[in-house]
Amino acid sequence: MKRTSIVGRLAVAAAVTGTAVLAGAGIASAAPATPTATESLHRLFADRFAWEMNEYPASAMRRGDYTNAHRIADASLDAIERRHAETGAHLDRLLAIDRGDLDEDDLVSYELFELKLRNAVAGHRFRMFLAPVGQRFGPQVSIPQMADRVRFESGEDYENYLSRLKLVPAWVDATIERLRLGVDEGRTAPRVSLLGVPEQLDALLAEGGLDALAAPLESLPARLTAAERETVTRRWAYEAEPAVRDGLTRLRSYFVDDYLPNARETIAATSLPDGPAYYQHQLRVMTTTDMTAQEIHTLGLREVKRIRAEMMDVIRRSDFMQRRTDASELDDDTLFRVFLRDLRTNPRFYYDDPEELLAGYRNICKLVDGWLPKFFHTLPRLPYGVKEIPAFMAPHQTTAYYQYGSQENGEAGTFYANTYALDQRPKYEMIALAMHEAVPGHHLQSALAQELENVPEFRKNTWFTAFGEGWALYSERLGMEMGLYDDPYDDFGRLLYEMWRACRLVVDPGMHALGWSRDRAVQYMLDNTALSELNINTEIDRYIAWPGQACAYKIGELRIRALRQRAEAKLTRSFDLRAFHDVVLGAGSVPLSVLERRVEAWIRSHPAGMSYD
Repeated sequence: MKRTSIVGRLAVAAAVTGTAVLAGAGIASAAPATPTATESLHRLFADRFAWEMNEYPASAMRRGDYTNAHRIADASLDAIERRHAETGAHLDRLLAIDRGDLDEDDLVSYELFELKLRNAVAGHRFRMFLAPVGQRFGPQVSIPQMADRVRFESGEDYENYLSRLKLVPAWVDATIERLRLGVDEGRTAPRVSLLGVPEQLDALLAEGGLDALAAPLESLPARLTAAERETVTRRWAYEAEPAVRDGLTRLRSYFVDDYLPNARETIAATSLPDGPAYYQHQLRVMTTTDMTAQEIHTLGLREVKRIRAEMMDVIRRSDFMQRRTDASELDDDTLFRVFLRDLRTNPRFYYDDPEELLAGYRNICKLVDGWLPKFFHTLPRLPYGVKEIPAFMAPHQTTAYYQYGSQENGEAGTFYANTYALDQRPKYEMIALAMHEAVPGHHLQSALAQELENVPEFRKNTWFTAFGEGWALYSERLGMEMGLYDDPYDDFGRLLYEMWRACRLVVDPGMHALGWSRDRAVQYMLDNTALSELNINTEIDRYIAWPGQACAYKIGELRIRALRQRAEAKLTRSFDLRAFHDVVLGAGSVPLSVLERRVEAWIRSHPAGMSYD
């Protein structure tokens, strides 16, 4: 084998490190070249991304990285404190970089990265990681989905999966430790928002409750040897399944006997230690603005009044005015109430077969697909599908939600619809909901973000709630331009969903900062929306458990609509809606201030009257 001389090897090292080598001596003559601001920034991005992939193996697997597929994230208090310290160190590294030396694209990435790190560091002091269980999150929600969206191709994939399941007891023990400390510190979730958790745990521990976890073993790949098949089957039966059942049993025992009786009776975030500061932090994170609770509440009241007037116009052009012979004689408030009662109770507005409901959503999505090229220059490669929400979580889940897919992992995006209690799932809300959760809402936005080129990896999966949910609510309104709301009831459904988000601006700060009771919030929603009582109660409990999040939708949507109106007014006939949408979605999820700068720059680059052809 040919040997490389010492000098030769040093020369290679110098080329990599940036040092110079004294000829014939093999000694570096200078320290490594100081990296530029751009190089330092991108090294930090890469380091943070690698850190996240190591800390959160489930997220890594969704991106096709199975390096740590045998592990799950460490949920212990020690790990949480370590991550906090390491995040602070990453923030210090970022702040040491001279942003004045960065170009515009890197400056945007810097700003987004800084905001995410600052939010994480600032939020730590409120210690809400001591309340890690709710009706929408916690081990009892995540464990049954551990077989979802992961690879099952080789014997190693199955071995890693079973290893992850064996770690469930440690996950549960760490969760219980945090819950206990939360009780000691007075940092629990409100009891009213936790009442469905025992039912979720009971469903998992009942016969067949863990079938979803066993599903991958029912169709083992042909490439597995007989020995591998036997090993997988044995490990599931004697190691993994007992471990999961043991962990869930311990969680149920502690949660029902100890935690639930000691959970706080109050619902306001401001009743927590440092509560007012915590709620303002939540509003800042969720809306990416500095709006106060009172300002948001006042905006909500104004929006409710505006939307209510539009609703009355739709009621008067519906066939309800003929079906109810005295309708024309009723005052507005009475007419509104009787119209809502008809919407909630008339069988014509409801399916009686879950498959028909799912088929209805799929038909709407396919119809919208045909319109997309008229509204967007750029469309994603990744497709999406429509599925029903898993039965174990459906009773306490919202009407629908979206789960992003992964081209690397071979997974489409998924619009999940709730088929539980069909008499609470009206047809007139389906168009708006499909446009929000699928296209052109969450699927279009998240899939395009994942396909961004020449941006740091974190930008592809960053999520700012005001942008993401604001875009999805704005998307509902695009159905008007597609002619999808010609039926007055469908149009009322659109307004219902807009009203629902406006009411959130009223009830969220109402409950968390302004002294509203849960009953008052429920009644306000009953009085101003046509949502069923089941949906309203589920929604109110969600707002209680997740302070501030519900405020992001309307604030984001109003900002996007205002930016569009500004662009239309300034560009007049040269305004191109498809180009505008590309600008809005073209940087991924961003704070509203960054979005405004992007749109303003686009307006300046296309003077009024300039053609896009």
